[in-house]
Amino acid sequence: MTLVIGIGNADRGDDAAGLAVARRVRAATSPRDVTVAELIGDQLGLLDVWDGVKDVYVIDAICSGAAPGTIYRFDAAQLLAARFRHRGTHTLSLADVIELARALGRLPARLTGYCIEGGAFEIGTSLSPDVEAAVEAVTSRLVAELKAGV
Repeated sequence: MTLVIGIGNADRGDDAAGLAVARRVRAATSPRDVTVAELIGDQLGLLDVWDGVKDVYVIDAICSGAAPGTIYRFDAAQLLAARFRHRGTHTLSLADVIELARALGRLPARLTGYCIEGGAFEIGTSLSPDVEAAVEAVTSRLVAELKAGV
């Protein structure tokens, strides 16, 4: 089984990017091939969500200072670059949680991530146009990867 996890807060503008990708992937894939989950809140919850799953994709917004809509893809088998350590609206960054999982022996065998650079995280706003375009691009790439079994 492959698990896709969208991370974010639907009420904080571009922070909803991971959730938007997850919802689009759910609509474009078969539930018997791919399970899609949404994580709202503390990213430590990832440890429980992916527990026992060998093939995981995570999607989240990032705030590293790059242009909004910039897309990053990473393989968690590698140590994560400093740009993924920005917390944004979370207590711990995605990279912090991945490294904690690695230290605890709770990292999935294959963990691939997509991060989308956000620019507007105000409460009550929707995705900015640049992030909306990136959500579409990540969804297309991810669905293609899932269908190819990459």
